[in-house]
Amino acid sequence: MRLAVLVFLGGLMSAVVGPALAGEVFSFDQVQAGLMSNRIHLVDVREADEFAAGHVPGAVNLPLSAFKAGQLPPPSKVPVVLMCRSGRRAGEALSIVEATGRTDVGLYPGSMIEWTEKNGPVVTGP
Repeated sequence: MRLAVLVFLGGLMSAVVGPALAGEVFSFDQVQAGLMSNRIHLVDVREADEFAAGHVPGAVNLPLSAFKAGQLPPPSKVPVVLMCRSGRRAGEALSIVEATGRTDVGLYPGSMIEWTEKNGPVVTGP
């Protein structure tokens, strides 16, 4: 049993190591594991007031209303993962990023709705 858990966790962590493929979809578990190990950059594209009302610890706020792909962390071995409330705005932000030719940004489509349903930690403030 212990070996099976280690194999599962090893596979989970390998999924968040290295750059994301264009539009790669990240699960709740991958986002949570990536944040705990500092192996993802989580970018929340909700507006500043929504972000301040509650966001995933470690997320950076880049509101879609003023979103520019150049504001994202530079390409590296640490993937950038976009999120919002429901996944729609994150998808729009991903389209903006892909239009620039950048191929190393992924998406957490479950976003805040799934995060809170699964009791992921939430903090308030900027």
